Amino acid sequence: MPSPAQQLLSDELMTRLDRLDVLSRKILSGKLAGERRSKKKGQSVEFADYRVYVPGDDLRFIDWNLYARLEKLFLRLFVEEEDLALWVLLDVSASMGYGEPDKMLYAKQVAAALGYIGLVNYNRVSLATFRGGVAEQMANMRGRRPIRPMLEFLARQQAGGAGDLMAACQAFARSQRGKGVVVIISDLLDKGDYARALRCFSPDRFDLYAIQVLCPQEIDPEKGGVTGDLRLRDVEDGNLAEVSIGPALLARYKANLQAYCRHLRAQSTRHGVAYLVSDTSVPFELLVLRYLRQRGMLG
Repeated sequence: MPSPAQQLLSDELMTRLDRLDVLSRKILSGKLAGERRSKKKGQSVEFADYRVYVPGDDLRFIDWNLYARLEKLFLRLFVEEEDLALWVLLDVSASMGYGEPDKMLYAKQVAAALGYIGLVNYNRVSLATFRGGVAEQMANMRGRRPIRPMLEFLARQQAGGAGDLMAACQAFARSQRGKGVVVIISDLLDKGDYARALRCFSPDRFDLYAIQVLCPQEIDPEKGGVTGDLRLRDVEDGNLAEVSIGPALLARYKANLQAYCRHLRAQSTRHGVAYLVSDTSVPFELLVLRYLRQRGMLG
């Protein structure tokens, strides 16, 4: 029987993920010399271009052979290799424990796949779970050695408690000093201001992706057998509502959900965030291997 960690990523899938890498839509410099190539010019072993020497330049990079031919001083430029930071923020509030297929398992699998891709490419990978704020973290992992502890960390996460996306984003952004790619994985069923939460992330420092995970029963409540006179309780704040669910109310619910998702997409676009919504009936492998590549996050 596979272990909880093996249930997140199969050996076959990890082999396919080995061919991918995390990309940034922006040039985000790391602090350490790493395994990643950026378009920033600097010191490295790979030649990129020449430029004319100006007083104050490092004399070590003058091409004297070119000077002998042209009698002009040119400086050799190189492609600098640097690391990329990847932060994955995973929603573990109570609403993530709903649905079939289970939203929590689906979100953990997506987080595991992204973390794995980052680690095998020697990026700096950090995971953080959040409810009303940042709950648990595994920070600054690099290389293949942390893969198993990362999978075990994700496997033990359970949905519970009230969510607060704004508080979580605010706490996370304030705790970070560098630049990098941030991926929020959540159902985004939050009563707070989504736009304010996005504004916590400076566009000069963070390349932000928001992956909204919904289950089929949320998209179409009839699939969950939700009909008739019901007393519904909010799993996060305990609010009660007595409703009579029929065709008219279901139609209004679907229209409201579609309007809400359009709002999330519009606010994401406005703030330079790549937004993607996924139904848990869609295999998570398809989300990672196709849809995230189409959105330019993986390559």
